[in-house]
Order: sequence, then C-alpha cells, then structure tokens
Amino acid sequence: MTRFLPQPVISTALLLTWLLLHNSISVGLLLSGAILAVALPLGTQHFWPEYPRTVRLVPLSRLIGVVLYDIVIANLRMVVLILGPRSRLRPQFVVVPVSARQPFTITLFASIISLTPGTVSANLSGDRRSLLVHDLDVEDAETAVRRMKERYERPLMEIFE
Repeated sequence: MTRFLPQPVISTALLLTWLLLHNSISVGLLLSGAILAVALPLGTQHFWPEYPRTVRLVPLSRLIGVVLYDIVIANLRMVVLILGPRSRLRPQFVVVPVSARQPFTITLFASIISLTPGTVSANLSGDRRSLLVHDLDVEDAETAVRRMKERYERPLMEIFE
C-alpha cells in the first residue's frame, strides 16, 4: 500500500482540496482528483523526508497549544511594534544551535519559528548544527535562542526522536 500511496494523508488532503476547489462532486471530478491524489505524491516521493516511526501524542498536543498561544501573542506584539516608533524595533539575526538530528524534526523546528510572527528561519547550516533566524525584536540574543529551543525544539525531540 505504501508503494501505491506513499503519502496517504497528503493524498487524502489533495483529493478533498480538489473537490472543495470545484465546489461539487461528480464521477469525473472524483476520478480526476483521485488520479492527482495518487500521481502527485508518487512523483514527489523522493523529495519527502523520511517520517518518524513513532509520535507521542500528549507532548504533541502540548506543543500545538504552545505554538498557537505564541502565534497569538506574537501577532499582538507585532501590531504594537509596527504601529509604534521605528526606534523601538530591535531586529537581529541570531544563530540557534540545533540539537535535533532527524531531518523531519529540524524541518518542523524551522517551520514553527517561521510561523511565529516576527521571526523567520533564514538558513540551516550545511552540517545541520545551527539555524540562522531573523527576529524583529531581540532584547537579548541568548534569551531568544533559549526560548526557541525550550518552547519548540525540546518538545519536538520529545515527540519524534
């Protein structure tokens, strides 16, 4: 089954998205959507990182809560910063050492950082040991790095590694 459907969740999402985009259901739409839902993951399977074999659900649910909370708070902080005087902005690049070793975990770590308003993952070093992050408001670089590692990387490693 994994040979025919290497990414069953993505295939399902593609089919549902296809049907939602057309806002109707017919045999032709189901067939064309099913062909896309099978063909696209098959054609791109070599680009996908290997998924972890186990996922711990309790830490995952906690991490989702933390990320959602941080996104809301960061949005509010960005509104205050952007609408305020430019002199209050303290943009800075910080280097975050990466402890995770699994490519999937590292990708999620960089993605979560970029999802949080005011921060963006700019570059992963070639040896995958450090992540360059641009933060729009850095009071103390060490505190910012420690916060990212404690709030995102440590739980990700607990969930997947």
